[in-house]
Amino acid sequence: MTGEQTYFQTDVGKIVLGDSRRLLNQIDDESVNLIVTSPPFALVRKKDYGNESADDYLEWFKPFATHFRRVLNDSGSLVIDIGGSWMPGTPTRSLYHFKLLIMLCEEFGFHLAQEFYWWNPAKLPTPAEWVTVRRLRVKDAVNIVWWLSKSPWPKADNRRVLQPYSDAMKHLIRNGYRAMKRPSGHDISVNFGRDNGAAIPPNLLAIPNTESNSYYQRYCKDHGIKPHPARYPSELPEFFVRLTTDCDDLVVDPFAGSCVTGEVCERLGRRWICIERDAEYLRGARGRFEPDASAQTSASTDSYRIARPGVLWNGPPSDLLPVDGGRRRRPRHQAVGSES
Repeated sequence: MTGEQTYFQTDVGKIVLGDSRRLLNQIDDESVNLIVTSPPFALVRKKDYGNESADDYLEWFKPFATHFRRVLNDSGSLVIDIGGSWMPGTPTRSLYHFKLLIMLCEEFGFHLAQEFYWWNPAKLPTPAEWVTVRRLRVKDAVNIVWWLSKSPWPKADNRRVLQPYSDAMKHLIRNGYRAMKRPSGHDISVNFGRDNGAAIPPNLLAIPNTESNSYYQRYCKDHGIKPHPARYPSELPEFFVRLTTDCDDLVVDPFAGSCVTGEVCERLGRRWICIERDAEYLRGARGRFEPDASAQTSASTDSYRIARPGVLWNGPPSDLLPVDGGRRRRPRHQAVGSES
């Protein structure tokens, strides 16, 4: 990669200031093992970092897709964290992120290795108009993460990302398991009760986005820098870096923001390139590579639980659902479904 403006560099990686559509063109063909990124979402409200509308999103993304396909090697992966969006003025969802997936697979030849769902337990109840005011929808707390690959066989090993056994599984291992066929038809063998030390994780990633006193935040505050407003937690890219790459593999983030991906790769011994066009965000990103930054710790909570849907169900409701679907906003003191 030559001719770029290197903003910051370590022994194994670099932050590059500029437009990734131009800078990706300087990366050699089939030299990248993993692209993991969170591009600007197609949100109704515009953000400081800039984002395209849902209608224009696919055309905007196509040049990036062309570069992604070219620079990835045959065993490489493309991981895209992408949040959903709402249709303007109505409590209905945009399909833009599903259309993006279909375009990447059908027009650019990518394969869907697996879809993941990043659940943020700390997500606020948004969008407020539909969730807390009119009470028509539940809060939107899950991002879709598309794990795509250049070939049907990207390199990966789920033993790199194992999780602790649940209490129920520990009890089963301790007390033994009687092999039997389940009602679903699955024939569970005696091997199900074997203690393998840890559990294979699901494709639901429970990661709170609650960075309030991290080294990055303190660095930005001490230097008068506005933090990037849409950072993903380091555990998200780390999951895929561990799952799909080896030491010295090359990882690229073309929408780097505050360079969370670079921080993870630096710590895990992967070569990395982070590309970001906003120099102000990169001022804060340098703080991630300060000597003291590696001492920061993750959230102390080991696991998160979500209540099953029926926990608070206690009989039929006394009011009726709004016949207009919530089109007319009701006074706050009036129950959403009341006909009075």
